Amino acid sequence: MMKMKHTLFPHFFVTLLMLLLTSMPYLVYSYHDYHEALVKSILFFEGQRSGNLPRDQRVEWRAHSGLGDGFEHGLDLTGGYYDAGDNVKFNFPMAFTTTMLAWSVVEFGEFMPPSELRNSLVAIKWATNYLLKTVSQPNRIYVQVGDPISDHNCWERPEDMDTKRTVYMVDAPNPASDVAGETAAALAAASLAFRSADRGYSETLLRNAQNAFQFADSFRGAYSDNSDVRGGACPFYCDFDGYQDELLWGAAWLRRATEDDTYLNYVASNAHTLGADDNINEFGWDNKHAGLNVLVSKEVLEGSTYSLQLYKSSADSFMCTLIPETSSFHIEYTPGGLIYRPGGSNLQHATTISFLLLVYAKYLDKTSQTVNCGAVSVGADKLRRIAQRQVNYILGENPLGMSYMVGYSLKYPQRIHHRGSSLPSIKDHPQPIACKEGSIYFNSTQPNPNVHIGAVVGGPGEDDLYDDNRADFRKSEPTTYINAPLVGALAYFTANPGPN
Repeated sequence: MMKMKHTLFPHFFVTLLMLLLTSMPYLVYSYHDYHEALVKSILFFEGQRSGNLPRDQRVEWRAHSGLGDGFEHGLDLTGGYYDAGDNVKFNFPMAFTTTMLAWSVVEFGEFMPPSELRNSLVAIKWATNYLLKTVSQPNRIYVQVGDPISDHNCWERPEDMDTKRTVYMVDAPNPASDVAGETAAALAAASLAFRSADRGYSETLLRNAQNAFQFADSFRGAYSDNSDVRGGACPFYCDFDGYQDELLWGAAWLRRATEDDTYLNYVASNAHTLGADDNINEFGWDNKHAGLNVLVSKEVLEGSTYSLQLYKSSADSFMCTLIPETSSFHIEYTPGGLIYRPGGSNLQHATTISFLLLVYAKYLDKTSQTVNCGAVSVGADKLRRIAQRQVNYILGENPLGMSYMVGYSLKYPQRIHHRGSSLPSIKDHPQPIACKEGSIYFNSTQPNPNVHIGAVVGGPGEDDLYDDNRADFRKSEPTTYINAPLVGALAYFTANPGPN
């Protein structure tokens, strides 16, 4: 991932345009069916499942896959999610996806219709059941299943997979603080999501979260620095930004799940040594800083916890960078109003930032506070308007009039970069399609035969243009970590469609 740009925009027109996009009430339309989008955003995860599919599987073009994962080590590592359009299980982004799904339920589950709250918990559990397997042995964590080089050299359905299902693991004293820390965060957040629905499962998740964090903290370092892992993880999901943020992130979630002062003290006392004061304005599968600051700020806002003030100051600073009226404004927007960062899969930034805006707005509202951006005071409603503008853009309120969620509205991407979607379903074409035999489907200009409902693609470029080209994976590939934070945002807007 590339670093967030920190350049101010000197052009008066751009600033004026963003003032209009984020402030004018007529831009908050009522025609978006947020409930429909929520339903589909959750359904997407069923199309990403690996393992033995249940009888109530709703995405019928998928079937069982990866049933031998882990068997070469005498283990059952079946289950979990394929992160994107390929057939590898990368645990680093999968754990982050799980954390965001769980956080969506923790903050906005009350706004979900009962059926979608249930489906959200099912989506979380599909991931946590797998993650529990990866940390089931003391001082060991399994971090990936599948050789990405052989996988990416093929275009085949997960049901036909005949590429290497290499298992990558890290044993102490070798470190994996990033993956173990994110896994701890995922399990701790999920324990909160399940607390009222399944107390026993919640306790299992929390116990394993604590163990995963202990491993992460005791043996510090990045998993992708390990020579046994690097060839599989890189350059796809290397730890580019360091492991320190995952330690703070895991501890912060354990603090919230346990209310144990041990974790509070960890987050407070390690803020400087683990880089919390770096104030990096980014949030995603590799860099947790902005999300960490928002999460921890809850205790400052609600409990005036002075030892955590650094996190609140950083969270405020991040919010100010998104506000065109402030002197701190330096996030890049496309001419059509989409948050933009170079590097591909851009909508991951739009969805994570929208989610953080809504969460911080919730915390501010509860305590009747605002964000001080120098000469400008920013309230919760302003943050929600910016978030809604991003969500609306994704759903079709953009220069192309295209929904970037597959299956939502009449115009959406038809040729997404996704093996299972682009190849005939095993139910329609029972004969195996070998590694290179899938190339004809990859190169086809025809729409994908299987509509991957709810999938949100990488999205348009900085010029708001989108070519609907299967080969352009940076724009046309969906990922679980694009969808996961969008679930929370859509849940909020389902119950609060606006105007905000």
